[in-house]
Amino acid sequence: MPLQLYNSLSRRLEIFTPQDPQRVTVYLCGPTVYNYVHIGNARPAVVFDLLVRLLRRRYPRVVFARNITDVDDKINAAARETGVPIGVLTARYAQAYREDMAALGVAPPDLEPCATAHIGPIVAMCRRLIAADHAYAAAGHVLFDVARYPDYGRLSGRSVEELIAGARVEVAPYKRNPADFVLWKPSPPELPGWDSPWGRGRPGWHIECSAMAAAHLGETIDIHAGGIDLLFPHHENEVAQSACAHGRPLARFWLHNGMLTLDGRKMSKSLGNVLLLHTLLQQHPPEVLRLLLLKAHYRQPLDWSDAALRQARATLDGWYGVLRDLAGAADGAADTADARLLTALEDDLNTPEALRVLADLAAAARAAAAPAQSAARAVLRASAALLGLLQADPEAWFKQAAPGSRVDAAQVESLIAQRNAARAARDFARADALRAQLAAIGVAIEDGPQGTRWKVAAS
Repeated sequence: MPLQLYNSLSRRLEIFTPQDPQRVTVYLCGPTVYNYVHIGNARPAVVFDLLVRLLRRRYPRVVFARNITDVDDKINAAARETGVPIGVLTARYAQAYREDMAALGVAPPDLEPCATAHIGPIVAMCRRLIAADHAYAAAGHVLFDVARYPDYGRLSGRSVEELIAGARVEVAPYKRNPADFVLWKPSPPELPGWDSPWGRGRPGWHIECSAMAAAHLGETIDIHAGGIDLLFPHHENEVAQSACAHGRPLARFWLHNGMLTLDGRKMSKSLGNVLLLHTLLQQHPPEVLRLLLLKAHYRQPLDWSDAALRQARATLDGWYGVLRDLAGAADGAADTADARLLTALEDDLNTPEALRVLADLAAAARAAAAPAQSAARAVLRASAALLGLLQADPEAWFKQAAPGSRVDAAQVESLIAQRNAARAARDFARADALRAQLAAIGVAIEDGPQGTRWKVAAS
């Protein structure tokens, strides 16, 4: 079936057809690198990694860009508070972001433009907007003149008056209109800055993405993606400045993922409930986090909780259990994913339905007769691979432990051997004591036809 995607610009499902089937272009707003990202920031990375995987199955070349914002007032504040040079700070957290995304199974982008490497294109875009009378210079700033762009507010579906009322706008004497937004601003000596026709300064946040997308993907790209929190003002401002600078739309499709909440409440520093991805990766298998990020449809809100984490771990344990039990049935040739799973994903990335298909495939593989087990196992693995799941060795999956765990594989194997000997000698009290000793260090054991298996108990 054709790939259908919900376009935030038209507010409806549309069949996706690229401008050039030989070069499909996708841009995702990446992190501002001043700290570890929170789990909500991981949702767009995982969701749109899945979209890119799907596109790569259909088209011979997909060019995917995910930027790094490395000049920003939050970065300046963090560097000042920690006493760490700005360049050191941004390099540290950009690398941490890459490593954390890799742990989640997110493939690296084809392009990773950094804002500080694109000052030239940003200045050129400012000059172009001033020349076209869509921007003006004032008090060392360059500001976009919202009144000069009649379609301002179309992406978010609100009038300029509503946008002003609902947004934090800087009321400054040099602005013609309170909604006018900054393209360039002056920098004092202690902050990063670059020479420009308007004095030493640095770019505003919004123009960075417009300039980087145009520089690497073209003036009009196929898909621009990000979280719904970026719809206004970031993406609205990108739409306006790019259309006025280039005389054509920035993107044909705008995709936005829903927000993530924690136990039903918005995550915020003031509530003290922000969960850092880097910390979660030290506490849980990354695949558990990835599965939970895919559980809800990407456009819907996603609630994060300990109960949801436990359920995701139990689901993966069940699926890996199927793969482990069928280990004697070697995988067949790397078959394509199940057609029902592909159909679900082609329907605006319907991951809840795709995961239901995966559950059906796991159940079918477990029930398959011996001659069909190899094919069933192969289809399960190939289907899960598209979602970035079930790619670990099943035995290794059950024996992985969180960092700092007391579980030592050699010790576990020794205790199991002692327990087996006690059972053979019908010393069941000793066998029960050894089982309890294993449980005390976080190991659960299962006795079956294949002998005694063990796994690290889920926390």
